[in-house]
Amino acid sequence: MNQDRRKRGAEIAYNAIAPAYDSFTAHHNHSLWLGQFLPKLEAYGIGGKRLLDVACGTGKSFIPMLEQGWEVTACDISPAMIAIAREKAGESAAISVADMRDLPTYGDFDLVLCLGDAVNYLLSKQELEEALCGMRRNLRPGGLLMFDVNTLGIYRTFFSADVVVEEDETRMRWKGKTGSDLGSGEIAEATLEAEPVQGASGAVIAPELHRERHFPELEIRKALERAGFECLEVYGHDHDTIPEQPLD
Repeated sequence: MNQDRRKRGAEIAYNAIAPAYDSFTAHHNHSLWLGQFLPKLEAYGIGGKRLLDVACGTGKSFIPMLEQGWEVTACDISPAMIAIAREKAGESAAISVADMRDLPTYGDFDLVLCLGDAVNYLLSKQELEEALCGMRRNLRPGGLLMFDVNTLGIYRTFFSADVVVEEDETRMRWKGKTGSDLGSGEIAEATLEAEPVQGASGAVIAPELHRERHFPELEIRKALERAGFECLEVYGHDHDTIPEQPLD
């Protein structure tokens, strides 16, 4: 894989799958997810309702926040995903294309979110630290950051599985290319493709590679410290979104 392709991997992958992304992730209930975790943040005193959503995708992560009266700024590396987010949000959010590894300074926010395993598309400790430093620059003093990462459990199961999903007259296939013994800190790979079901109209999306890196907890804690953060809480959760400690 050439250097440019590696650097633009997430952008290329999500530009390709953008038309089918909401169908593939139809089971992701962001309202429920945020409803479980926002009270954890509120316990530390958010102090306002200014939100920066990094790697916002098609807007599924910030739409529930808009509905709760938050002032939203959002960005994503994929122009195709951003176009869908803009269709949903209209003028109610400030949305732009940006790479979290070189994040612009949009302002002083009360809360920064980076959800949907976006951090795992950073493929080195340096990229992780660059992204965290950019998020830190966008927080007011005392502001809060919440982000999620995949555990080895996901990489050893979902990233090694062959999964077919049919939704909205679209058939999507996730094909894992990772062994069930993936080690800590290693790279996981899978492809995602889509086609209309028989008799339906829609584009055929060729298999596109998704590459993610597993980040051990200690590595993340060190990167947070170098970026100027204090780690307040670490939770695990499954598809039920229920926060659990200690992290499994």
